[in-house]
Amino acid sequence: MVIQLLLYLILAIVVIAVAIDLIPVWKSWFGRIHIGRYSDKQVWSRALTVRGLFWLSRMPAIKVTDNTRLIVLDMLRGNYTKSAIQHWQEAALLLGLSEYLRHNDDPAARQSIMKFLDSKLDGGGRWKEQPKHVDTAILAYAIMSLDFIDSDRYEPAVHAIWELIREHLGGDGTVSYRQSMEGYRYVDTVGFICPFLVAYGLKYDQPECVDLAVKQIAEYEQYGMLDSHHIPVHAYKVENRIPLGLYGWGRGLGWFAIGLIDAWSQLPPDHRHKSALERSVERYARAVMRFQHPDGSWKWTVTRGECRPDSSAAATLSWFLMGASAIERISADCRLSAETAMQYLMGVTRRSGAVDFSQGDTKDIGVYSMLFDVLPFTQGYAIRTVNRYLNTFHEKGEPR
Repeated sequence: MVIQLLLYLILAIVVIAVAIDLIPVWKSWFGRIHIGRYSDKQVWSRALTVRGLFWLSRMPAIKVTDNTRLIVLDMLRGNYTKSAIQHWQEAALLLGLSEYLRHNDDPAARQSIMKFLDSKLDGGGRWKEQPKHVDTAILAYAIMSLDFIDSDRYEPAVHAIWELIREHLGGDGTVSYRQSMEGYRYVDTVGFICPFLVAYGLKYDQPECVDLAVKQIAEYEQYGMLDSHHIPVHAYKVENRIPLGLYGWGRGLGWFAIGLIDAWSQLPPDHRHKSALERSVERYARAVMRFQHPDGSWKWTVTRGECRPDSSAAATLSWFLMGASAIERISADCRLSAETAMQYLMGVTRRSGAVDFSQGDTKDIGVYSMLFDVLPFTQGYAIRTVNRYLNTFHEKGEPR
């Protein structure tokens, strides 16, 4: 009898483990039925936004591991997801919804955002859970970008992010990705911190913050770019400037792009760094457009046509190109490239409004995920891009 009960218990454990493995597979398969049916950007924008608002309150777990078997073991070990990954997912959704609310009166959306902010910040405007990594800077930037709130209410939180960034300053005067990796500079960090530094520096009259953002970008351009093609490597070593990882990692192009375009866009026309960053924007725009495929996508390795497309690259680079289209010399080309990228993203959007086929989380320098699924980060930048596109060209009287 005891042996029989033990066998039943083992069988039940096996069934539960298999079921946990199969649930993500089934959800992806079911979600992809009738994928790519959106053809109208307004309809698509509404579907993206509804899904984005849903995720803001029920953030899906972003896997750390590519393991698809016995994932219950990863869950028990705490290796399934990490909070630092969630910060840039949440930030992208906030940035997208902020762009949406600039031209749409949606009290329910504002209420959802306020509920989210209350989950992160206390009544005194401080973080409920003190941030440890500079990833949180992009979330602080997203909060500062919300037009309908009194951002001064959250002053302690944004001041804490500036102090956190200062703690990550290296001997070369730029910011490290992690204090445990002080000797390396990652392309991700450009996207994490530079928009925040410019916003913070302008708001609180701290020119050293803007200077740091520009230095972070300029140093990466000098040491982290493939000379003749101007695409970033994943990271470089500070000591000897040796490049590390992959040149042309798709989301890496996106990280540099969003850091650069939001930093440049915020600066007033007469700012002393404006013209230098504008030259960087133009040079980078010409570079990324050369690697775009006819269907509007960028591959996860942009230099290899055999690789799978990465929706997170398309979403972030389309946002960058929409911003770069403000430069008259490249305006038409950037707009066409952004439009083509949005067509690609519409083609990989599930009927639920979720953009599919984004590369999973990167494991280490040179170790990239081979899983492609939904990602709130991509969703946020798709919302951000299509709303900027619709609002910009609608206001000029052009067809949507």
